[in-house]
Amino acid sequence: MADNYYNTLAQRATFDEEAFEELYEYFFPRVYNFIYARLKNSADADDVTSVTFMKMNENLERYNPEVAAFSTWLFRIANNAIIDHTRRQEKNRESEWEDFFDPAAPEYEEPEHQMMRSEASRGLLAAIDKLNERERRIIELRYWGEQDTRTIAELLSMSESNVRVTLHRTLEKLKKILGEL
Repeated sequence: MADNYYNTLAQRATFDEEAFEELYEYFFPRVYNFIYARLKNSADADDVTSVTFMKMNENLERYNPEVAAFSTWLFRIANNAIIDHTRRQEKNRESEWEDFFDPAAPEYEEPEHQMMRSEASRGLLAAIDKLNERERRIIELRYWGEQDTRTIAELLSMSESNVRVTLHRTLEKLKKILGEL
């Protein structure tokens, strides 16, 4: 089971640099995507992701696999870092330039295509904003954080079956909202 592997790896990471790097490499994109989905701003997501991994590093010796899976523990740190960040700063909902044009995109991709893709992304984000808090958290953890239903259930203090049912209903709700936009 993957959880057991990462739980053991986290314990080794307190004294083994390679174990720490493996944890970082595996979880960084998942944590970043989860944070970005919540903050919708890449600069803020960069900052909060850095804080998350700094706190992970500082507290790794206190991680206890008997209390929670490592991924659950790490995403709680990320969630708390997001809460701390949003308390300190008003949420900036203005679109960034990179939302409209990504200079790192392949040359064959025209700015018009990037703009259309950006419009679809903004539509999806607007639809997600219409969900209630629990529905948003489940979508963010599942699709941006790439977490399984067991981990989501642990993070949100829900049963796995409740997470699956809520996820299914939420996806249906999103389809309906997107159809109305």
